[in-house]
Amino acid sequence: MGSNFSNLEDILEEDMHHWYTKFMRESPSGLITLFELKTMLDMNGMSEEASSYVDQVFFTFDMDGDGYIDFVEYIAAISLLLKGEINQKLKWYFKLFDQDGNGKIDKDELETIFKAIQDITRTYSVPPEEIVTLIYEKIDVNGEGELTLEEFISGARCHPDIMEMLSKMMDLTHVLEIIVNGQCKKAVK
Repeated sequence: MGSNFSNLEDILEEDMHHWYTKFMRESPSGLITLFELKTMLDMNGMSEEASSYVDQVFFTFDMDGDGYIDFVEYIAAISLLLKGEINQKLKWYFKLFDQDGNGKIDKDELETIFKAIQDITRTYSVPPEEIVTLIYEKIDVNGEGELTLEEFISGARCHPDIMEMLSKMMDLTHVLEIIVNGQCKKAVK
C-alpha cells in the first residue's frame, strides 16, 4: 500500500491528507521528539558536535518551542528546505548558526556547525576553519568578528561563491530522505 517516492519533491505534491495519514501512522502521537529524530538518523558513534548540530536543527524546526516537531512543523521544514526562497533559507541558516541566540554569529559558532555537518555527511574536503575565514573576510565588513542577520543575508547574496558554499553545506535533503524513506519503508510493512 505504501508509495515509493522517487524524490522529496513528490512528497510536497502528494495529497496532504494522504501524507498526514502516513505521518500519524509513524508517529501516532502526532509528534517527533529529538530522541526519535536522532534514532531515525542513526546517530550512534557521531561526534558531540554532530549531535549538537542535530539538536540545533531540531530546535529551529520546532517553531513553537514545545520540544516536539508536529506535522505542520515537519511539512514547513521540508517545504523550506526544498522550495524556500533565498531569504527564507538564509534566515534559517542564521538561526541555526546562532547557537547562543544573541542575534549574532561569531566564528566559533560557525566553525562548530561546519565541523558537525562534516561529521554527519562524512565529507571533509575543506577544513571548517578555511570556510569560516573566507566567509568573514568577505562578509564581516566592519571586522567585528560577528555577523548580524542583515550582514549575513546581504553578504551571502552579494557573494555567489559564499551562497553556493552555504547551499552545498546546508543541504539537508539527505537527512530528509533518511526520515522520509524510513517512514515509507515502515509504512510498507
